[in-house]
Amino acid sequence: MLPAQARTSNAGSIALNSLDFDRKPEDTRVVVAMSGGVDSSVVAGILKREGYDVLGITLQLYDHGAAVHRAGSCCAGQDIDDARRVCETLGIPHYVLDYEQRFRETVINPFAESYVAGETPIPCVACNQTVKFADLLATARDLGADALATGHYIRSRPNPQPGAPGRRALYRPADADRDQSYFLFATTQEQIDYLRFPLGHLTKAETRELAEEMGLVVAKKADSQDICFVPQGKYSDIVSKLKPNAALAGDIVHLDGRVLGTHEGILHYTIGQRRGIGVATGEPLYVVHLDARSRRVIVGPKEALETRRLYLRDINWLGDGAIEDVARDGFSCFAKVRSTRQPAPAMLHADENGIYVELEEGEAGVAPGQACALYSGVGEDARVYGGGFILRSEREAAAEAALRDLLTRSAAA
Repeated sequence: MLPAQARTSNAGSIALNSLDFDRKPEDTRVVVAMSGGVDSSVVAGILKREGYDVLGITLQLYDHGAAVHRAGSCCAGQDIDDARRVCETLGIPHYVLDYEQRFRETVINPFAESYVAGETPIPCVACNQTVKFADLLATARDLGADALATGHYIRSRPNPQPGAPGRRALYRPADADRDQSYFLFATTQEQIDYLRFPLGHLTKAETRELAEEMGLVVAKKADSQDICFVPQGKYSDIVSKLKPNAALAGDIVHLDGRVLGTHEGILHYTIGQRRGIGVATGEPLYVVHLDARSRRVIVGPKEALETRRLYLRDINWLGDGAIEDVARDGFSCFAKVRSTRQPAPAMLHADENGIYVELEEGEAGVAPGQACALYSGVGEDARVYGGGFILRSEREAAAEAALRDLLTRSAAA
């Protein structure tokens, strides 16, 4: 991060601090969202060291007994205590806000409902959309803060496009291995303008070095893993507890219509799954569709998973111009449907059925509910154009026809 007062505005006359405000750091109040991990702790340390008026806020999101103290969790138990100790070390105020009910209503319950519907939900996106970047952001404003800073690995800077004064744009971080833009595609323009991401130019190793240098107790703390509110990563346990009907038995059906066996609940299956399906036919089979309405797990060969067209819902467009105009004319971009993959070449289009992404190389095992993030390229300077949730996908023609025929026959019966 550049030191405070090191940059100037486009006009070249007004000195900007490191957060792009035209005032001294000590006159700039920043709320830091502190999860108790090393990343957000270092953000607080960096800003305090640069002289900002820093407040640390930790959200208590859940309390699941043993899950509270398990390694790799966040926003509960030990993590709250770690955040408090970091704030004491840095000499900044620390507040804990109880958001358990809000978290359950906006993240946990929709997660379970999405699973029951046969989707593959991403609760981290929902958490950022609601609890972190809506509720906490509003709290930061109430505290008179000029910005809310987080420990996400992503970058933002003023939008260089004409006609966008005061607007900021999102970009991939310097550390591609820590890129969290996939989970932040739904961040609105208004939120982006208020948010700051001080770690965007750092690698994880450099962040840990800073934590050691600052003497923070979390310097060697393990990164959070899986979904924070799911103990041991067993999604089915929490879904069956919240939605018992998801554990109802049903048939395992081949794309050609053959009933191959039975299952004990569609919540135990995900699109693209091969292992543990529970049937043996002498050929490798994959889960290609979850028919929640009829409680059927539909399986088929690997080629039936190949997907090229993705229709999107709840689109958050961060590019320039109206998405309807951009998509109608066809827009070349890069798309990412899994957090661990690099963005791949794609085209954004619109037709009578909505806005869709055409993947140049195709992708296997894409499921409704997953996110599709859009970018200008693949490098660290690639801009984030936003994205949407996958409403439905269209497979290779033969597989798509077979699936539609199977579902149509089921509905008629």
